[in-house]
Amino acid sequence: MADFHQNGHVATLHDLRIVKPETMERELEQFSQSRKITLILPSLYSELKGDALSNILDELSTAKFINKIVIGLDRANEAEYRHAKEFFSRLPQDHVVLWNDGPRLKDIDIRLAEMGLSPIEPGKGRNVWFCMGYTLACGDSDIIALHDCDIVTYKKDMLVKLLYPVANPSFSYLLSKGFYPRIADGKFNGRVSRLLVTPILMALTKVIGERDYLNYLSAFRYPLAGEFAMRTSILHDMRIPSDWGLEIGVLSEAWRNLSPKTTCQVEISDAYDHKHQPLSEQDASTGLSRMSIDICKALYRKLAADGTVFNMETFRSLKATYYRIALDLIESYYNDALMNGLHVDRHAAEKSVELFASNIMEAGEVFLENPMETPFIPNWSRVHAADQDLMRVMSDAIVLDNEEFGAS
Repeated sequence: MADFHQNGHVATLHDLRIVKPETMERELEQFSQSRKITLILPSLYSELKGDALSNILDELSTAKFINKIVIGLDRANEAEYRHAKEFFSRLPQDHVVLWNDGPRLKDIDIRLAEMGLSPIEPGKGRNVWFCMGYTLACGDSDIIALHDCDIVTYKKDMLVKLLYPVANPSFSYLLSKGFYPRIADGKFNGRVSRLLVTPILMALTKVIGERDYLNYLSAFRYPLAGEFAMRTSILHDMRIPSDWGLEIGVLSEAWRNLSPKTTCQVEISDAYDHKHQPLSEQDASTGLSRMSIDICKALYRKLAADGTVFNMETFRSLKATYYRIALDLIESYYNDALMNGLHVDRHAAEKSVELFASNIMEAGEVFLENPMETPFIPNWSRVHAADQDLMRVMSDAIVLDNEEFGAS
């Protein structure tokens, strides 16, 4: 049975295994009658070839509480887009596939770029941003949920629990964040969260001093979880990174825009596994190496926006402090795993820590060398103010794509 500990910074809603999932789902169906729910699925075309996404669609097919599903499709040519339309056609809910690499959405991107509002980097954040813009343009959603398309242990119950806190009219939450243990195949997973995010938050507190923002992030049981649910009303003013710092970016925006009392984390599963990225020690542009750099940059940007001054000496101290803390945590993880009959590869963990320590410096150098870099994609309120017709044009373009390019 789960614990019921509260950290005092963010409300933690546990699954104590008392209420049956079908009972909670029936309640959610009732809530969804007055609070329409849209699910956003950011997907690479390559994910259509795996087993995870097919199972996700099977689970979602019986989710009567979902009003609409918006799929953002990246890295797909015309034939692949047609195949994606056919692949997702099994969904009984109203659904639409955004062809992010298609000519119509590329024209929208050019129009945004001419105003200096286009997302700079490709990535999950850019995909989600366009899906959010389309959802806002439709104007038929009160709540959105978001999760990845590579969850191999996916169950509909996960989405039910994620949505429940923001859909229940008795609660005041505007955003919920999922958490779960990252255990699979007899070992600990979640390398970036365990070996980078947790120790760097502790190291930042030592190096720059205590910050409410750092306490807030540290309160999340799994800050890199890709599962969010939120009221659509908060999307207009949300600025998110276009790169792979999306999860930290969303939490940072919640910290900036919302009262902590309106944000919660909810336990959505006791078994979670997804596609594992390679560490990619030799190529900082891919895998966990790139992810770690993007996460560090997202943290530095937010702290700088709150008045923290960084220089190379700060980053050198941060690297050294992080390294020592991370090594100590490896010992704790190892002992925890051993006591529970699980496996931790200490050599692989230390290699990961060495890479992340190097990337802390790399991210710091990039941060200092690009002081004029715009850290976030502009929010949709800014886009609408600059071009009041763009969201309508974008919505029309997406509808035309879905009508013109039918299933193959």
